[in-house]
Amino acid sequence: MRVLKVLFVLLLPVMFVACSDDDSGFISRPDGKDSSPSVTPKSSDSKTSVLTGTMTDSRDGQTYRTVKIGTQTWMAENLNYAYTGVPYNHSGNTLDSTSWYYDNDASYSTKYGRLYTWAAAMDSVGTWSTNGKGCGYSVIGMTCSPDYLVRGVCPEGWHLPDSTEWNTLITTVGGSSTAGKVLKSTSGWNSSGNGTDAFGFSALPAGFRDIFEYYREGDVVRFWSSTEYDGYSAFFMDLYYDLDNAGLTHNGKYEGLSVRCLKD
Repeated sequence: MRVLKVLFVLLLPVMFVACSDDDSGFISRPDGKDSSPSVTPKSSDSKTSVLTGTMTDSRDGQTYRTVKIGTQTWMAENLNYAYTGVPYNHSGNTLDSTSWYYDNDASYSTKYGRLYTWAAAMDSVGTWSTNGKGCGYSVIGMTCSPDYLVRGVCPEGWHLPDSTEWNTLITTVGGSSTAGKVLKSTSGWNSSGNGTDAFGFSALPAGFRDIFEYYREGDVVRFWSSTEYDGYSAFFMDLYYDLDNAGLTHNGKYEGLSVRCLKD
């Protein structure tokens, strides 16, 4: 009987070991809480390996949780870098920034990060790199030709994912029909729209900003890609409270959407 118990223990699945940019064994959240250093996806969701860690943005010292899903390493939180040096000007609506907290409420910062126009997400003025320089909303429909990878507003060593990289994530977690369910966080979504967060991506419903107003916090999150659709719009990946699927669509570059950075 003792021999059988030993064999059973030896056959137990090996737990994944956490990895981190700072070699930390535990994850330090911006709110000071700790979380488990590893995530094991449910067998019904995928057999893909998932490793968690942290990274620190040297520009402002903020620390973000990270997660490796398949071959990709993602931020497991929305970017919260204050891209405020470039004014907003669209349809006569002018503001002193092209990134915002939802509803201009700083209490959302740790939870949701900031919302960025596509030009801000791409770093169209070339503050950190020239790959996305000149890419923004065009009143005459002119397009841009970014040099991939586009660092954009992301920290050094990370970049704004293109549409192909978003589709790789969707495929890795099981396909578009269930990707929304497994990428959404286990709390925070309206009307019992929470996900399983099976891969530690922890997508929260940050809402978005249109030209004048903020919309649908609790219902939806939209993540920019670095792939342009035309002079007026760009692709993003969105998740909804009432849908289990996920995919890419496009809309106006002037909208304020969330940013998730991908490791180079």
